[in-house]
Amino acid sequence: MKHTLTILQHYLQTKYFRQFNSREQLLTWQNQQVQKFFNKVLPKSPFYQQYYQGLEISDWQNFPMIDKAKMMENFDQLNTVEISASEAFEIALKAEQTRDFNSNLGGYTVGLSTGTSGNRGLFLVSSQEQWIWAGTILAKLLPNFILYPEKIAFFLRANSRLYETVKSRRLQFKFFDLLDLITNHIQRLNHYQPTILVAPASLLRLLATSQKQGCLKISPKKIVSVAEVLDPLDADYISSVFNQMIHQVYQCTEGFLGYTCNYGTLHLNEDIVAIQKDYLDDHQSRFMPIITDFRRTTQPIIRYRLNDILVERKTPCQCGSVFMAIEQIEGRQDDIFYLHHKFTNEWVTIFPDFIRRAIVMVSTNIEDYQVMQLSLNRIEVALKVRNREKDVIQEEVRKSLRSLFERLHCEIPEIVFLDEFPTIPMGQKRRRVWQLQKPGFFEKPGF
Repeated sequence: MKHTLTILQHYLQTKYFRQFNSREQLLTWQNQQVQKFFNKVLPKSPFYQQYYQGLEISDWQNFPMIDKAKMMENFDQLNTVEISASEAFEIALKAEQTRDFNSNLGGYTVGLSTGTSGNRGLFLVSSQEQWIWAGTILAKLLPNFILYPEKIAFFLRANSRLYETVKSRRLQFKFFDLLDLITNHIQRLNHYQPTILVAPASLLRLLATSQKQGCLKISPKKIVSVAEVLDPLDADYISSVFNQMIHQVYQCTEGFLGYTCNYGTLHLNEDIVAIQKDYLDDHQSRFMPIITDFRRTTQPIIRYRLNDILVERKTPCQCGSVFMAIEQIEGRQDDIFYLHHKFTNEWVTIFPDFIRRAIVMVSTNIEDYQVMQLSLNRIEVALKVRNREKDVIQEEVRKSLRSLFERLHCEIPEIVFLDEFPTIPMGQKRRRVWQLQKPGFFEKPGF
């Protein structure tokens, strides 16, 4: 009964009662919440207590930052419940191997994230935090009131007690393991007939193709892309097959960070997380978020710098929300290409979206693509095209990329096209634009 009341309380608070009339009102309230949170949690975390020793809480926005590496290095002292990383890794890895995700550690749910970059990360949440999360995400994602029956199909690399929290008599929830065969998924989905479909973009695309071919026969009223960057190429295709807008959830190990409104705009969850911006360009449009989750006490996330590249929307959303609007999640910092400038001794920064546009604008016959920077002098491209004009389209893509590099005054690298399109290992996140240099290759100031 307690968990049901907590979920309902936070559902109602999020959906109906916690409303803000202006950015100023939101930020004032947010600042108060963060300071209350600091007073509560800092004494319980030996790491943060030492890290922020002597600093004034009122100046929290200028506190030293952490990242995933620092969090994992200090995991034992950072969490507030005295759980060691070795213990947590042991139970999380066992769950991954057995595919049984029901175990916990001392009453706390343990999760493991590989992340797009491949670095392992741990997360710990209490039962209370699970219930709060469930109420919040249901408020933001359910198309109808919480008591309305829904059948949710959730595709993930790993299940978690965290996700199972949303189950109830009216809300059915089925976990679909990304490591399972697509034929099994189709059979289960046809039997289950979900009203809400939640999956990574690459899997949604496969399901859309199966639906188009007539193998899959479902009619979800809401489709939500998670875990991967939703490329416009995929969004358009999935949307056309299922005849509806594709929503997004921006969630990672570090928290539930954003969701799309009814107009399709991605808004950051500033009623849960304080988000500061580390700008990457002179126009102050692209930034990496620095997050402080002021509701998470078991494993506090404070001034945590994510590796994601977000593009800020400059015009207000029609929905009227005062929460920060995002044009797109462009990728990760390690998806950025760097090339030598022709005339100076500087690096030229080439954001993933520049690469994407240079390719997809060439032809509507491009079904899929991957672009990989192997070195300063070599870029590999793989294309899937609809017809037999692959050689022609490849040459147009080469010209388009060279034109982009010339506009940016780069030294032109060798552009090589692969004969076979690379396969994505089961359970691995798709990355269409990625830079394969070893860490430390680019000694770029500020990175």
